[in-house]
Amino acid sequence: MSEAQPEHERPAGMAANLVVALVVVGVGACGAVGSWSLGLGSAAEPAAGTWPFLVSLAISVLGVVLALLARRTHDAERMSSASWAVLAAIASMVCFAAVITAIGFEIPAALLAFVWLRFLGRESWRMSVLGSLGIVVGFYVVFVGLLDVPIPHLF
Repeated sequence: MSEAQPEHERPAGMAANLVVALVVVGVGACGAVGSWSLGLGSAAEPAAGTWPFLVSLAISVLGVVLALLARRTHDAERMSSASWAVLAAIASMVCFAAVITAIGFEIPAALLAFVWLRFLGRESWRMSVLGSLGIVVGFYVVFVGLLDVPIPHLF
């Protein structure tokens, strides 16, 4: 690796790799705890938390593998100004999850899709408005209309 590389082209170091690995383990652990509270059931009769628990367990195991490989990984991307878009996407999803039970999914989903299309995806205003409305109508038709999924909704 050449020291003459610009800052944005140099890979992240071992400390950054370890932090990412710990975050992955933490996300998996939180998911496992949350899914455990839903109940796991048995192999013959799985409960609502079975699949999320297995996925969370896999995420935690992969985080541990990342930690073990932190010293040997040399292609991890450094944090940059583009990383703020990822944090904005996560923050918008947290807001979406926080308000969906109070006001239904239609308005938060439309706002989330609009923000992602317009500001994160840099689509035009027209495409962002039409796309976000189309996404919400599509989800409504499939999940509420056809599948009768019990999600909070206004209409």
